[in-house]
Amino acid sequence: MRGSEGEDGNMPHAYSSNRIHIVFSTKYREPVISHEFQPKLWAYLAGIARKIGMQSVVVGGIDNHVHVFALLPATLTLARAAQLLKGNSSKWINDQGYAGERFSWQEGYGAFSVSASQTPEVVRYVQNQAEHHKQRSFEQEFISLLTRYGINHDADQALG
Repeated sequence: MRGSEGEDGNMPHAYSSNRIHIVFSTKYREPVISHEFQPKLWAYLAGIARKIGMQSVVVGGIDNHVHVFALLPATLTLARAAQLLKGNSSKWINDQGYAGERFSWQEGYGAFSVSASQTPEVVRYVQNQAEHHKQRSFEQEFISLLTRYGINHDADQALG
């Protein structure tokens, strides 16, 4: 019995569940993403995600960093997704003049896999960034995420 395999014995489709929480900051973590501009940037990042084949779950952040929580398709590498999100959004920000002189993102990023059962918790976390950062800086948050996900790091190198 062949089940759902194709005639050649191979699976006809690639199936994946890659929920990825990507975090990246502005260059030098400068607070250049104004409160008024944030909804436009979050929507633009969600649009980039959609265009490259990702399903955006939630996008948010504050004046110096962004969280993109999305489903990564099997056909797209994480590194390429981060590159496209950051590159396309920084070009758009500069073209629109939304962040002053010359905008750029910090070189690196953090990416964390999320199980289906953690999805509601991560959505709430991203949606509540403004409140969350009344208590904790981006640097503290990022180091905490690295630690929580068991990623070995040097704090100085992790923050660039």
